[in-house]
Amino acid sequence: MYDAILVPTDGSEGVDRTLDHALEMANNHDATIHALYVIDRRFELAADEDRDDLIARLTERGEAAVATVAERAEAAGVDAVTDVREGVPYKTILGYADEAAVDVITMGTHGRTGRDRLAHLGSVTERVVENATVPVFVVNIGDDAD
Repeated sequence: MYDAILVPTDGSEGVDRTLDHALEMANNHDATIHALYVIDRRFELAADEDRDDLIARLTERGEAAVATVAERAEAAGVDAVTDVREGVPYKTILGYADEAAVDVITMGTHGRTGRDRLAHLGSVTERVVENATVPVFVVNIGDDAD
């Protein structure tokens, strides 16, 4: 059912919970994990500092984030593909999903509600869920998700 599973990563600890589920799916279906880090183009446009330095630092952070996912996949006996791209995160994730013909996208959410949710409008996960052409497996990575 699943041959390719996309795990967008921002390098945060919350991705660990998402990755746990993605690795279990990958093991159950002999699937490949695709780790993707998106350098948010909006940071580049808003930067007061040298944009080249900023992109270099963000690229380095992205390479480390996808390498962490690949290492965990390898330790679990799962093949992994990694990529770092620039763009608007949700659009880049959806574009990658189409390009790589992934079967499912696994992402985390903080599970915010009420005022906290309003303060964080524009959730990448929410936009991916609303626009994806493949299933999106959403994992609650909020502080109270334990």
